Amino acid sequence: MLQERWYSGITRYQWFVLLIALTGWLFDTFEGQIFVASMREAMPSLVSADSQKNIPLYNNIALGMFLVGGALGGIIFGMLSDKFGRKRTMAFTILFYSFFTWMSAFSQQWYHLAVLRFFVALGVGGEWAIASAFVAEVFPGKARAHAGSIFHASGVLGTLLAVAVGTLLIANPAAAQWAYSPLFRWTQSFAEPESLPWRLGFAFGLVPAVLIIFVRMFLQEPENWKEAKKRAAEDSAQQTGVVRELFSKPFLRSTTVGVLLAAIGMATFWGVHIYGKDALYRTAQTQLEADNVIEITPQEKQSILKRWEMLGMFLVTVGLGIGQVYFGPLSQKIGRKNTFLVYHIGSFLIAVLVFQCVHTTTPLLFLLPVFGFLTAGMHAGYAVYFPELYPTRLRGTGTGFCFNAGRLLAVPVLFLTGWIQTQGVPLLTAAAYLSVLYLFGIAVLFFAQETKGQELLQ
Repeated sequence: MLQERWYSGITRYQWFVLLIALTGWLFDTFEGQIFVASMREAMPSLVSADSQKNIPLYNNIALGMFLVGGALGGIIFGMLSDKFGRKRTMAFTILFYSFFTWMSAFSQQWYHLAVLRFFVALGVGGEWAIASAFVAEVFPGKARAHAGSIFHASGVLGTLLAVAVGTLLIANPAAAQWAYSPLFRWTQSFAEPESLPWRLGFAFGLVPAVLIIFVRMFLQEPENWKEAKKRAAEDSAQQTGVVRELFSKPFLRSTTVGVLLAAIGMATFWGVHIYGKDALYRTAQTQLEADNVIEITPQEKQSILKRWEMLGMFLVTVGLGIGQVYFGPLSQKIGRKNTFLVYHIGSFLIAVLVFQCVHTTTPLLFLLPVFGFLTAGMHAGYAVYFPELYPTRLRGTGTGFCFNAGRLLAVPVLFLTGWIQTQGVPLLTAAAYLSVLYLFGIAVLFFAQETKGQELLQ
């Protein structure tokens, strides 16, 4: 007898919910990764010549601000989605992050960009919490892990979009000349022409605001949420969106494990994963210098290396997408805890290999997809696992708190990494040091509860 496919019986509306949720997360990821794709160009153009040595620290401050904003946004908007509904709160978060990404294009100082990253992240953190709860509540149990993994894996498309913008726009030497065209001449009143490419990359972030139309017109509040609101009206002990309940006896263990897993994932994503592309960049730079190529100009050399960097980002991102899609099916076979365990052990091993043991470009072309698969594939598990830990009246609150409080705990680690680099420690060595956090994640998993095969808490 053939086993029933996970997607059999899924309705058009359920597929539509998944499509809207993953499109929102796609652009969420783009808003985060466009900074990663452009920080090598953006920060130097926003600081004085005397402060160039501090650029690694400024970049990490901006990344840290993004994590802080994501933490607060996930907690606040997750709570609001439990109180006022998934639909309207999701629409507001999309508008929020779209507007502030667009505003980033007008930054004049490095701290302008850092502060705007904070506001972008408020919306990004909130949208993920709401969308993951939405998907979990709409899909049946047999399809929940698969749908959650597909939802989170859609972020790979956002990163690939950032890679495309980085390759075709930011790495395009001719793009700076657009500042002299009639269409963009007005930008010279507040920005140097050389900064126009990365500014246009951020301006593109206004596009996802179009999603609000579909959210408002076609999405409906999940039946689980409607029933939870009725119970809250009848019983004061069943109130929705109460943050302090996450620390009550029934949920304290789940909250602690969730926050620590997310903290490890966030710290290693921004302190280890994103530097996979730099492994290829630095290796290509060394080989280019060793070849004694003197026929090319500094601008041509920068363009060549930028393309190597974007190739590295592309390879890591492809691996990331496969790793996230695969998390759901694997967790249905061996359980949520065991799947997290496989990813954490593999992440530590591949990070040490990429950052410390490989010094030529050819092996990295094969290793970076594996690196991306492991170091960020586990993030899909947060969309699968966290909604299963809480009842409907706390699902948005708990999911948002775990994922985004993890961002907050990751901030000091990133500041420390930036400071280490200012002390002369190479970037890739600092990233290798941070990969030790994956081993701490293994210890956290001993306290996690298994939710495979369980129905959502009501």
